[in-house]
Amino acid sequence: MGVTKTENFTDKQNAIATLAKALGHPARVAIIDYLLQVDACICGDIVNELPLAQPTVSQHLKELKNAGLIKGNIEGNTICYCIDEHALDKLQSYFANISAKLDKKKQNCC
Repeated sequence: MGVTKTENFTDKQNAIATLAKALGHPARVAIIDYLLQVDACICGDIVNELPLAQPTVSQHLKELKNAGLIKGNIEGNTICYCIDEHALDKLQSYFANISAKLDKKKQNCC
């Protein structure tokens, strides 16, 4: 595999890319959707909501947590997960900025 050369890009570009990469799998999108739906910290229920084995779900949760999209708190022997609102705010801001620029550009687009 080639080198990504992330040092050639801004911190903001790298941060958005990390968030987008974490959302690049439908299971992770389903996990985010579920966490948004229940609007609470979830401990073990996520495995019951997805057609995946527990280790696979755990790996997807790890990827989402490493990207900063979810937070995890240890409670006894389990980890409870919830959405990290700051990460979603970054994504929302990024896409709102794209949308605003596209609205301006519509008149001059080929």
